[in-house]
Amino acid sequence: MKSTIIKSTLVTIMLAGFFAFTAQAQRIAFVDVNRILESVADYEKAQSELERASSKWRQDIAQEYDKIKGMYNRYQAEQVLLSDDARRKREEEIMAKEKEVRDLQRDKFGPEGELFRMRQELVRPIQDKIYATIEAYAKDRGYDFIFDRSGNAGIIFSNPAYDKTDDVLQRLK
Repeated sequence: MKSTIIKSTLVTIMLAGFFAFTAQAQRIAFVDVNRILESVADYEKAQSELERASSKWRQDIAQEYDKIKGMYNRYQAEQVLLSDDARRKREEEIMAKEKEVRDLQRDKFGPEGELFRMRQELVRPIQDKIYATIEAYAKDRGYDFIFDRSGNAGIIFSNPAYDKTDDVLQRLK
């Protein structure tokens, strides 16, 4: 019984020592990916182009909804003068136009829409270059983990000595 307690105590002490040694052996750093992205001129250009396209599409869609509103207002004003068939036809025209505009909206802003494809085309290569630079930096310097401070990584406190954003920015130049 006494030897079992001693053995378990020794194993516990050895495991604690092993984990303490392992934890100290890991090298950790962080970078601010948003700050890096904002310092890349191509990223700013891509963001401006995306915003211009998005703004134009929103404006076009708003104009189409205004047309639908006008169609509906005319329908409301003339409804009492129309036959049942004419009323039904107008209602179908309005609903078809609404569907057309919703489809346009989905085609531009949906999960697989034009804005998404455009973002993939313009921003993805820049992000890939930055992540490759961070990965190369980590390998060269022997870091086990590099966290993104700008995201929702849950970093509550970080010692500025571990911020390697400027080092990554230098490598990108």
